Amino acid sequence: MPSQTETQENSAAGVVPAAPWRIQAISVLPDFRLALTFRDGLTGIADFSAIKTTPNPGIYAPLADTDFFAQVQIELGVPTWPNGADFDPAWLHENLSAGKLWSVPY
Repeated sequence: MPSQTETQENSAAGVVPAAPWRIQAISVLPDFRLALTFRDGLTGIADFSAIKTTPNPGIYAPLADTDFFAQVQIELGVPTWPNGADFDPAWLHENLSAGKLWSVPY
């Protein structure tokens, strides 16, 4: 069953991510995909499955484990994982603006 994360305010700093390209919600889908919803209402699916075959994934190597991949959280509108890996939400927004399923290159 897919899991979903919603944006939470950073109450300690009083920061609320307001840029339209910040991620508001993420649902983890099968096969290393994420359903993304941005603050401006744009939605799309990002396919991260290439992480399983890339020769030098660096900080993204743990994402090749399905359980670890499912630990994605939203921090200030940015998708992040427990090891510090993240993806630029502006880049994700730009690439999903066509509303198509696409693959994240590694």
